[in-house]
Amino acid sequence: MRARDLVAEYPVVALDTPVLDACRLMAEQDLPGLIVKGDDQHTILSGTEALRLAVPRYIMDDPALARVVDEAHADAFLDALGGRTVREALPKDRRELPVTDPDATVLELAALMARTRTPLVAIVEEGRLLGAVTLQALLDRMLGT
Repeated sequence: MRARDLVAEYPVVALDTPVLDACRLMAEQDLPGLIVKGDDQHTILSGTEALRLAVPRYIMDDPALARVVDEAHADAFLDALGGRTVREALPKDRRELPVTDPDATVLELAALMARTRTPLVAIVEEGRLLGAVTLQALLDRMLGT
């Protein structure tokens, strides 16, 4: 089985899309992430990367502090995203992009997801986005469910 057998259409956002809009799209469509069309390549914005931009650094450094923040403020932490963009939410140090061609095998897809720590791989052929393979689609096919 190849990536072309698992690929499905998938939402795409731009680098300058407000990250709050990207979060809404993920929530509305129950998606683990989104494909991002960059200037000359595609990448993936996972939901956890968007959250990393919203959660205050001091809370990530000391999770016990999250418990002392009152509930009204805790429920509004996504407001911190304000006018920030998808570009700001993408990791600065990502070396390998979660992108492959339609001839990738199931094992290649699994290895790419594991290495890049993303539940989504963009499938690109000759510079044209065909869609994506999700972790769920990959596991469903591998487990025969």
